[in-house]
Amino acid sequence: MSENENSSAVLSESECRARLGTQKVGRLVTSVGEVIDIVPINFVLDDRSIVFRTAAGSKLVELTINNAVLFEVDEVGETEGWSVVVRGRARALEQEDEILAAEQLPLRPFVPTLKPTFVRIDIDELKGRAYRFGPEPRREDQQEG
Repeated sequence: MSENENSSAVLSESECRARLGTQKVGRLVTSVGEVIDIVPINFVLDDRSIVFRTAAGSKLVELTINNAVLFEVDEVGETEGWSVVVRGRARALEQEDEILAAEQLPLRPFVPTLKPTFVRIDIDELKGRAYRFGPEPRREDQQEG
């Protein structure tokens, strides 16, 4: 048994959800054809979905072409860290009741730009891992000394 066998652990869905709720910024991954894009966004967790705001531009265009997305958040400390990956479907909110509800969420742009469109990522799958950091273990073929 190696000393690093317990250096990572799979997070349960409830643990993933709890950790998602502790962060304000994540990374949105989109793809159109063979072009894959990743952008940082600020967000809020709203029950079983992630909500963010955006302006007209390539991110919104990409989501209308292919709404299948990945979303990742993480936290890295001195001795441990974790990562949660969301697989889901993104959609711009268009119905008035959805927009009014989204406007009540604690979500404001980080930069002083107008971001009038709310986007909701409905979560299909949550996966996460927690890690303990440490030195690389010695290989069996390495000699001591």
